[in-house]
Amino acid sequence: MTAGGPVAHRNSLGRSLGLGERLFATPAERRFVAAVDDGLELVEEGLLREIAFADEIADATTRYLLAAGGKRVRPTLTLLIAQLGEGATPGIVASAQATEITHLASLYHDDVMDEAQMRRGVPSAQTVWGNNVAILSGDLLFARASTIVSGLGQEAILLQAETFERLCLGQLHETIGPRDGDDPIAHYLDVLADKTGSLISTAARAGVMFSGAPREYLAPVAEFGEKIGIAFQLIDDVIDLSDQPAETGKKAGTDLRAGVVTLPVLYLRQLARTDLEASALLSEIDRIVEATQGETESDPDVDGRLDAEFADVVRRVREHDVTERTRLEAHRWAREALDALAPLPSGPVKKALTRFADRVVERSA
Repeated sequence: MTAGGPVAHRNSLGRSLGLGERLFATPAERRFVAAVDDGLELVEEGLLREIAFADEIADATTRYLLAAGGKRVRPTLTLLIAQLGEGATPGIVASAQATEITHLASLYHDDVMDEAQMRRGVPSAQTVWGNNVAILSGDLLFARASTIVSGLGQEAILLQAETFERLCLGQLHETIGPRDGDDPIAHYLDVLADKTGSLISTAARAGVMFSGAPREYLAPVAEFGEKIGIAFQLIDDVIDLSDQPAETGKKAGTDLRAGVVTLPVLYLRQLARTDLEASALLSEIDRIVEATQGETESDPDVDGRLDAEFADVVRRVREHDVTERTRLEAHRWAREALDALAPLPSGPVKKALTRFADRVVERSA
């Protein structure tokens, strides 16, 4: 793989959601799966075309994370919901591309702010080119997404602007943290709603808006998207503690060590008021995070000791009840997301969205 030359890969709804012969057995259901797969192919081809800049440097940096892969969660959701209408219309394909490019842009910025070293199994963009280039690459991608959306009309432009505003507000609130008197857990869930839920909700709404589907489905799918987005991020909090880096694409506890707030840590802080074990574990986390962030020069002996200590801390958090509580909270949000779909007609779309929600909370990477 080269930074400038990603190769298109065929996404399969059946593979990504496990829609096998037994689950989607009728001819109509198989045609439904094939239609979504064909739409995903069009989106993928368009991503390669849209993320192309005449400037050689910009072309290489903006394609970098696209080439590294990705689950295409948002385009998949758009195309699933579009089957309530006319399917993969040109507007559906364009909106799915714009949403995925917006997501891609946010990853460049997030990795700079979180000082992440890895993304999608490769060194993060700022690790390769530095913070300034990574930020500007994200800006270029946001601009390209806006260019695509501008061809879809005023309603699409407003939706993109509102979503971008929420993405920025979510990042701002995460950076500043809860104010005095705020519930840290409620604050965190609000951040997730803005940073992750808003864009997935936008992908869901686009599936109705640009397919000609009945407009009464807009509110249900928007609520589904936002709540499943929160569930998605909570499972990411669990995955951060995974000891399977080959699956997750990053070291166990990457967010934890960087001092990034996650729900397991917030639960620990809540417990630490009365629970000595939780208090001791939290102190260990804070000590290692402070030592890591305070390093000015690399000392192999110190680094090795900290790595070993941190690996043990990650294991203890992973095995603590707070991690299972986080998983259960993700499942609760997924159930609420499915409840929101009650107004949708029974059929392959509703069936696939149910499987979509299941896979979000079942995933390990």
